[in-house]
Amino acid sequence: MSEGDTKPPVVHEAAQVDTYQVPKAFFDKHPGKPHLESLNAYQDLYKQSIEQPDKFWAEQARKELSWERDFKTTLQGGFKNGDVAWFPEGRLNASYNCVDRHAQADPDRAAIIYEADETADGRIISYSELLREVSKLAWVLKDLGVQKGDTVALYLPMIPEAVIAFLACTRIGAVHSVVFAGFSADSLRDRIIDAKTKVVLTTDEGKRGGKLIGTKKIVDDALKQCPNVHSCLVYKRTGAEVPMKEGRDKWWGEETEKWPNYIAPESMSSEDPLFLLYTSGSTGKPKGVMHTTGGYLLGAALTGKYVFDIHDGDRFFCGGDVGWITGHTYVVYAPLVLGITTVVFEGTPAYPSFSRYWEVIEKHKVTQFYVAPTALRLLKRAGDDHVNQEMKHLRVLGSVGEPIAAEVWKWYHEIVGKTQAHIVDTYWQTETGSHVITPMAGVTPTKPGSASLPFFGIEPAIIDPVSGEELHGNDVEGVLAFKKPWPSMARTVWGAHKRYMDTYLNVYHGVYFTGDGAGRDHEGYYWIRGRVDDVVNVSGHRLSTAEIEAALIENAAVAEAAVVGVADELTGQAVNAFVALKPDSKSPDEMKKELVAQVRKSIGPFASPKAIYIVSDLPKTRSGKIMRRILRKILSGEEDSLGDTSTLSDPSVVDEIIKVAKEGRK
Repeated sequence: MSEGDTKPPVVHEAAQVDTYQVPKAFFDKHPGKPHLESLNAYQDLYKQSIEQPDKFWAEQARKELSWERDFKTTLQGGFKNGDVAWFPEGRLNASYNCVDRHAQADPDRAAIIYEADETADGRIISYSELLREVSKLAWVLKDLGVQKGDTVALYLPMIPEAVIAFLACTRIGAVHSVVFAGFSADSLRDRIIDAKTKVVLTTDEGKRGGKLIGTKKIVDDALKQCPNVHSCLVYKRTGAEVPMKEGRDKWWGEETEKWPNYIAPESMSSEDPLFLLYTSGSTGKPKGVMHTTGGYLLGAALTGKYVFDIHDGDRFFCGGDVGWITGHTYVVYAPLVLGITTVVFEGTPAYPSFSRYWEVIEKHKVTQFYVAPTALRLLKRAGDDHVNQEMKHLRVLGSVGEPIAAEVWKWYHEIVGKTQAHIVDTYWQTETGSHVITPMAGVTPTKPGSASLPFFGIEPAIIDPVSGEELHGNDVEGVLAFKKPWPSMARTVWGAHKRYMDTYLNVYHGVYFTGDGAGRDHEGYYWIRGRVDDVVNVSGHRLSTAEIEAALIENAAVAEAAVVGVADELTGQAVNAFVALKPDSKSPDEMKKELVAQVRKSIGPFASPKAIYIVSDLPKTRSGKIMRRILRKILSGEEDSLGDTSTLSDPSVVDEIIKVAKEGRK
């Protein structure tokens, strides 16, 4: 869309073969009706959000959030100077918005369904109980010297106490810095030091997939090099004997029982920091992405409401970990701001069987389910026999974290959703805070693999990466940027604002740069191609690694695939693929021939992999992200500079891949 052209993306009635309408069964099992009645209603509201953003966002903020003091200004500042501020005069508290107002209205409503690693160990926490637990922990934090604006590090597994810790921090105005409880001691140390943290919350141990994780031991190792940390609060998850350093370490239960069940929430500015979340940077030094209070909460609430079509009484199950942005926004903040029930799932999709997700959905009458394609690929690979639950309350199925291959999308729709649930394939980032391009449940016709249309207030631009000019109209490919600020966007990188500006706002003039390649098709639908550094340039052809991976996965014998580019004297770069096969596949040599033919057929001869490496598994983080950086370094012979591999779900696969790659180069 050009400057001044604020018409919403048009979806033509002559839908393509691969366009799926909202299933009729979605409406049949609905408790009422969707928040948006039609695609036209979306387009009208989208148009208002672009043409009259101040009016739109002010109305939504006052409608969805409880303000202690109203705001006068909707938005001040902009991209040019990196000084965006939303609702600056407004005052509110995140903990109050997530807990108090719902505890007052319906104290016995379930806030958290805790589904523990072992199926018999879970429990349900009401909003009134949540308020009591949050208040007691908030008292403890104050007693430990935590003041408004201080950072608190959380190194916790997926237990209710993680959510309680989020809300206790925000209740007293502290800034939570959650570190995924799978990161190494060195990674934790770096984040504690960068955020100048003095208080750490952890557990004696964690449990995941039937295995114990030594969380306290990892914290102890990290704190050997963190002299400024004076307090470590330890929750008894397993009751294991762990060393407790006198004067520093305290037991969570012993401390919380000393304090009352209520503490008043701190008055916070809309622009006060809410949390830091560290994300990998291209320089190798983690970036502490900072989100603020009012804008972030509004993004969480609005996307929860419209993307997942959340209504009173819904039970929301996000399979993401609270250590990542998905867990922050869609395990904690969106469901609780909206006053519904959130499932906190401690386990893995494969423990004690591959039916675990579906049993949880059936047991708790889950209405929305949200998970990464990696988990879906794993479950598809395990076989359809495991999807043996009726799951009749399930209305919405979400996908998050990476583009989802069409074959996996169709499996999700047909086998998991039984063609009755609406799939929302959401695109967003740690830095965007909440969804930016996404279908709306009950409204948007969907295309497998497309993130579809922009959320309210998001004005995408496809930029030519060479000229830096915007590419107008449909049927265009380039890099993805956004032309207007939105409330839930990150405000800075902690202690490194120049890095924030250079990474996001100074790359192309006047826009926020996502770092992702994207296309806009003939109907205005957006297709995310993956990180710009996940693009291979072969003989002048720019090839998205995600596109080649999708072609490989079309072969029924392929479980997972990862594609990277390596330097090639003739073509500039060459496509190299790592492929994990399903059991009982053909011989590796036969499969390699088949897969080259598959890519030639799906994309063209120029996209054919120069080398295919058959491996048992790919290097993935615990959240399921494939670490292509590791694969690139192995192929470049840089095995000695792979960095910290302790965050991988199975670090041992790296040695196997190094061996396979060396044999392949002989």
